[in-house]
Amino acid sequence: MNHAAPDDGAERTWCLAEVDIFCDLNEQEMAAIAAAAPMKTYHTGEILYSPTQPSEVLFILKKGRVRIFRVSADGRALTTAIIAPGTIFGEMVLLGQHMYDNYAEALDDTVVCVMSRTDVHTLLLADARISARITEILGRRLSDLEQRLSDSVFKTVAQRVATTLVTLSTAQPPAGPLRPVGRHPQIALTHEQLAALAGTSRETCTKVLHDYAEHGLLRLARGRITVLDPERLRDAAG
Repeated sequence: MNHAAPDDGAERTWCLAEVDIFCDLNEQEMAAIAAAAPMKTYHTGEILYSPTQPSEVLFILKKGRVRIFRVSADGRALTTAIIAPGTIFGEMVLLGQHMYDNYAEALDDTVVCVMSRTDVHTLLLADARISARITEILGRRLSDLEQRLSDSVFKTVAQRVATTLVTLSTAQPPAGPLRPVGRHPQIALTHEQLAALAGTSRETCTKVLHDYAEHGLLRLARGRITVLDPERLRDAAG
C-alpha cells in the first residue's frame, strides 16, 4: 500500500532537487517537472511494483533504497539491482525501461516521485540533457545486472555477502553535519534482508556475518551492520 506524501509545490521540488538527471535545470523547469511528479511514501518491506499488477510508471527515488528482484520457478529470489537515491526505475516503454517479471521492494522507508507516460514524453524526453542522462543511467544498470548475474554463478556465498555490503556502504549519503567524515558506514538491514539480497539463507548469512565480525571487518547490532574495515571487506568480496 502506498501513501501520499505532502503535496505542496516546495515539497515536490524538494523531491527532485538533488536527482542527478535534473542537476542543471533552472527553477522554472524544475517547478514544471515537480508539478507533474506527485510524491509517495512506502514503508520498509512494501512493494512499489509487481508484475502481477503491472502499470506504466516511472519512479524517481528521493529517499531510501529500493531492491529490484525476480522470483525463480522454485521460489528463490534473485536481486537484480539495489536502487539508491537520486536515480530512476520503473516500467516506461518510451525510455526502453522495463521491469519484466521484476518486483520493486522498499528496503527502507522510501520517498519516490511518480511520473506518467505522458509526463515522461513531454518533460523528460523533450529535453536532450535529461534524455542523455537517462540513457547513461539505464546503461549502467544493465552493466550492474550483468555483474550481479555473474556473481550469483561464480562467487561463493561469503563473497556475495561481502559484495552486497560493499555495494550498500558505498551508496551511503555523503557526510554532513550529522554524519562526520570519520564515521564508519552503517547499513540498516536485518540478516534476513541481507540474505535475500545476497541470494542465500538467513542462517548461512548470519554465519558469514559473525565470521566477518570476528575478524574485525564488521560490528553487528540488531537490524544494523557497521563496516569497520572497508578495504578488507572489498578484498573479501573478491
